[in-house]
Amino acid sequence: MIADRIKALREANGNSQAELARKLGVTRSSVNAWELGISVPSTQCIVELSALFDVSTDYLLKADQTATIGVQGLSEDDIHVVYTLIHHLRSKNKQSQ
Repeated sequence: MIADRIKALREANGNSQAELARKLGVTRSSVNAWELGISVPSTQCIVELSALFDVSTDYLLKADQTATIGVQGLSEDDIHVVYTLIHHLRSKNKQSQ
């Protein structure tokens, strides 16, 4: 749900609702309403949230667990480590189920 994702991303980035609102040019009460699921951000705000938190708009909008991880700035070796870690975690989670 978009409400949960906005809140989690905001908190993970150490922003208050007021700080996020200021960055997006909206009111704090708008951010609060998004996080409570009372309203949803405009298309423009979704695009801005995506850029601000470095996630895809699909991640914000979709209910499934698919996420995009930006690898810009990482070396090929670093990218390999990330993929290896993801594979390891998937295997570990399958075994524990």
